[in-house]
Order: sequence, then structure tokens, then C-alpha cells
Amino acid sequence: MTQILIFGLGYSAQRIAGQLKRRGWQVDATGSAGNIPFDDEEAVLAALESAGYVLSSVPPDRESESDPVLTRYGRALARSGKWLGYLSATGVYGDTGGAWADEHAPTGGGRRSARAAADGAWLALGARVFRLPGIYGPGRSALDRVRDGKARRIDVPGQVFSRVHVEDIAAGVIAALIKGKDAPPGAYNLADDLPCPQNEVIEEACRLLGHDLPPLQSLDEAGLSPQARAFYSENRRIANGRAKRVLGWRPAFATYRQGLRALIESGD
Repeated sequence: MTQILIFGLGYSAQRIAGQLKRRGWQVDATGSAGNIPFDDEEAVLAALESAGYVLSSVPPDRESESDPVLTRYGRALARSGKWLGYLSATGVYGDTGGAWADEHAPTGGGRRSARAAADGAWLALGARVFRLPGIYGPGRSALDRVRDGKARRIDVPGQVFSRVHVEDIAAGVIAALIKGKDAPPGAYNLADDLPCPQNEVIEEACRLLGHDLPPLQSLDEAGLSPQARAFYSENRRIANGRAKRVLGWRPAFATYRQGLRALIESGD
């Protein structure tokens, strides 16, 4: 039986774990949804010893801005010789002014400096680093924001973002796991094929649900939190060609239109 150790079972990692279990993999994981306490060093190291694969979805700590997994288990991971994977974010590219960013684009110049540092540290360990844009899926999409009355349309002309369905994240990571050592270490962007303004996604969600459009507001009128406002300070399109070429991955939900429609049809 193929075994994997996953650090942190968040929204995306839970989908990956579920798909692997259905394929017959043994999955050990840390975190509240896992079976191993992160601080139980003996249990973690035992799971690391028996696993052939390791994946971390744990983001940098907000206070220390360090990667908790690398801080605690980095030396053991470096010595292990295991297949390593890390779920990162396309925020490491910073603002490209709407230009396309592939895996060769510079990192570390944006607001996500701690994430960029962790991204680089995992690359230095020889990991496959999966850079993810805005993630959506069941219970976490524009459809939910429209239903809850929390959807906003912000007037920021020319601003474009990329996004990815959570099931496409799982498919991309699993494609790399199945290839094993034939999937070279390095960065892989997992994004859909249609970067677009956030307003277009909200408008499509309203159309699918039969809701009126929320009013178009300026950034000041929207009264956004500092974190939400910072989201609009960057503008980029994410290129996914390497994952397609090397992993043989294709997003099942190539555009937000397909993704939102599938969520509607599945009752999510």
C-alpha cells in the first residue's frame, strides 16, 4: 500500500487525501482533521519513516512568518529522501500589472513575503511546489457569497485574477504523485485557463442563481478590510503550461463558468 504523510488537512488537502484514499493509499495527516498531532514528534517521525511521499499544506505562521513544518521537521525532511510536495500560492509573484506569470517569473516582490520565503525553502529541499491562485469549490465560491448577500463588485478597471477549482488542485497534485520521481522537482502553477476580473465571476454567479447584481462600488465605498483591500493591490494572469506539459494535467473546470455551473448542478 502506498503511504503519504500530509502536514495539515485544510480545504485543498482534504480533497487530495480523499481522492488518494479512494485509490487505496494510506494517508496519515497532522492537524485537527488528521490522525497525528503535529507536536507529537515521535509519531510524526515514525509516519515520515514509513511514508514514501510527503505533502505540506501548512502556510507560514502569521506571527513569526516562518514555516512551522520546516522549523520543526525541516532537517528530517531534508535527510529523508522522500518525494516532497508543498501547496504554495501564486501571490509569491506579486503584482505583474496584468501580465502572464509562469514558473520562471520573479518571486518575493509582493505582499506575500513569508509565503515566498517558504516557497523558496521547499524548492531548496527538492520539493514539487504547487502554486495556487484563488481557490473555489463546494461551500467556498462566488455562489455562496451571492446567496449570503456578501458578494461585491469593485470598480478596479483592468484588474485580472486567476482561480482554480479545488478538484483541479487535487487532480494536479495526484498527477505529480503518480509520476513520482518522473515529475521533476520545481514549481508548478495550477490555475484554470481563463484569468478574468473578479466582477465577471460575481456576475455569472448572480445569473446562475437569478439574483440581482450587487452595486458597483469603488474601493473606498466598499469599506473592505485591510486584507481584502490588499487583494486588489495586485493584478496578474497565471500560466499553467508547465503542469500541462510535464504532469499531463488538464483542468476539468477550464473556466469559472464551467466550475460554477458544476457546483450548481451538484447542489453546492
